[in-house]
Amino acid sequence: MENILIRYGEITDYYFVKEHEQHIADEILRKKIENKEVYVVQEYNYLIGWLRYNLFWDNVPFMNKIYILETHRNRGVGKRLVKYWEGSMKRKGYKHVLTSTQSDEGAQHFYRKIGYTEIGGIKYLEDPFEIIFFKKIE
Repeated sequence: MENILIRYGEITDYYFVKEHEQHIADEILRKKIENKEVYVVQEYNYLIGWLRYNLFWDNVPFMNKIYILETHRNRGVGKRLVKYWEGSMKRKGYKHVLTSTQSDEGAQHFYRKIGYTEIGGIKYLEDPFEIIFFKKIE
């Protein structure tokens, strides 16, 4: 994994992210990239994943989405990307981070494994229950 590079997304990364992201409008994704709210991970100069976030209540970093190409999963890339994001949020002065996943998704086990704690959830329309996770990063 010494050939892994994590950096802010750039507008040239837009099409890679958009190809794997159906939950955000084009214009908003472009704005998030411009605002440095998207990180990308590359290996040997090829993009293999990304993470995007926003600020919940305008003051708590909330990881909206993390995506790693299926061929690169289960190698620690996602964990490394999340840790990088947490470190970046800590350097910006934040003390806590949040994320969520649906109760029928396996990602909940990933978040628990890397130190996130379930603190509640919401049920939205016909979607499965959404579990909210918290982590202290002080």
